[in-house]
Amino acid sequence: MRRWRTVATEQTIVVVEDDPNIADLVDQYLRSAGFRVLQAATGERGLELVEQHSPAFVLLDVGLPGIDGFEVCRRIRTTSDVPVLFLTARDDELDRVLGLELGADDYVTKPFSLRELLARVRAMLRRRERSQAAGVQQFRLGSAEIDLAAFTVVRGGVVHTLSPKEAGMLGLLRQHAGRAVARATFLTEVWGGDQFVGDRTIDTHMLNLRQKVEADSKQPRFLLTVHGVGYRLVETPEA
Repeated sequence: MRRWRTVATEQTIVVVEDDPNIADLVDQYLRSAGFRVLQAATGERGLELVEQHSPAFVLLDVGLPGIDGFEVCRRIRTTSDVPVLFLTARDDELDRVLGLELGADDYVTKPFSLRELLARVRAMLRRRERSQAAGVQQFRLGSAEIDLAAFTVVRGGVVHTLSPKEAGMLGLLRQHAGRAVARATFLTEVWGGDQFVGDRTIDTHMLNLRQKVEADSKQPRFLLTVHGVGYRLVETPEA
């Protein structure tokens, strides 16, 4: 049975690097900065970690055994827009251009400063967060047009008004689209840790949300239950 992850407070970074000395140095430095780090020594393993953990960031060496970093980046870009930064000993302009054209977001040549690397990672994550925050306010789920800033859902020509808590839940789900959000996370992020709010309150708000967003609230296609955890938003319904 597939197990869905809850939203973690730590951001996960996948480091795909076949030199264990470099990988361990980067791992330790990023962990000391508060990140969760997963290591892979081959491109194949790196792709597995990206698929399994949906990281916030990928540090990717070009000269890997097996499939190289360029191919890893190309495959990542077929399913994910996660920020990718190349770590490489190559300083050829054509290699840099190729990496960027394949979808990499930045390029660092070895040897590099760990402090500079961390600064680049943080800067790219901040840009991504700002972009996501701007795009989360207005979006579509099937025939439903959602505007969180206006607290409205328009479906079938009918305007439904969202309560602040419903809008907060929907915004949180949208930010973590495709991933399970635990009831405890809703409690913390939407209700501010109110000790008098329990799972029943959260489930009731989800029922109300489904009645406004879903064509059939009893068989939801976009706001899914993850049993024993919480809820998950999918933008493309699963077969």
